[in-house]
Amino acid sequence: MLQLSIVIPLLNEEESLPELVEWITRVMNENNFTYELILIDDGSTDNSWNVIELLKEKYSCIKAIKFLRNYGKAAALQVGFNEARGQVVITMDADLQDNPEEIPELYRMIVEEKYDLISGWKKVRHDPLFSKRLPSKLYNWTVKKISGIKLHDMNCGLKAYRQQVVKSIEVYGDMHRYIPVLAKWAGFKRIGEKVVKHQERKYGKSKFGLERFIRGPLDLLSVSFITRFGRRPMHFFGVWGTIMFLLGGGVSFYLLAEKVYKSLNNIPTRNVTDQPLFYLALLAVILGVQLFLAGFLAELITRNAVDRNKYQIEKKI
Repeated sequence: MLQLSIVIPLLNEEESLPELVEWITRVMNENNFTYELILIDDGSTDNSWNVIELLKEKYSCIKAIKFLRNYGKAAALQVGFNEARGQVVITMDADLQDNPEEIPELYRMIVEEKYDLISGWKKVRHDPLFSKRLPSKLYNWTVKKISGIKLHDMNCGLKAYRQQVVKSIEVYGDMHRYIPVLAKWAGFKRIGEKVVKHQERKYGKSKFGLERFIRGPLDLLSVSFITRFGRRPMHFFGVWGTIMFLLGGGVSFYLLAEKVYKSLNNIPTRNVTDQPLFYLALLAVILGVQLFLAGFLAELITRNAVDRNKYQIEKKI
């Protein structure tokens, strides 16, 4: 088995690729690693693929895949994970902001300290304050509180994984931001971090725009729900459906009881249907029934899922 698989998703990085590959190769040779370099071209519109073809002729360690169109970083990583054969899998960005000199120590932490996953921490960053650093701090604080994973830089592209981790998780959508959360959900709890050097961007510009501020929180909600209730959706929908139904039913019963009491005692009162509270209670009952049915349907779908009985087995004798 190879010691290392280095997976690099890329989009329009023709300028940085030759320098990056040469840098990685030098570090690998200095440390006598057996390795493969997996380049995933995520639908580049520049000359990136031609550059990769030329590099392939020079470096036999390169494996490359080109998407027909841009599918996103998560898709590129998933394809790279499927191809990876190394004992340890390293992911890094292609823009030269991740430092290949960090790889030997990341490898050591996985192999010798028995971590499942090591995430880089760009403690000193060279990004703009308001568009990058401040949103990143808020994002990492929120994910830390929700997931319970104490990482300072959840979205750092430079990470190291034990091979079993990348073969056990599925990355899709924009879930590349939450790989440590997915790994924890899959049962890999030895998650650590390492302070890494952040390089200033040398070529091009960031491929992530303002839409990340919308997609990020939505994906966080998705991954939080999936990790907690993916195999038992009725525990979520059923509980809230029951609460809404009982609340609406209780208010309706109270209004009817009040009407009967006042009628028997000749106390003036409005019709139940003339009171706004009645319609709010009716709405709560309807929502409760709908939530319960949603949970029931989700359970039926889950029961018919192909991987419903797929579990991660650590040891077997």
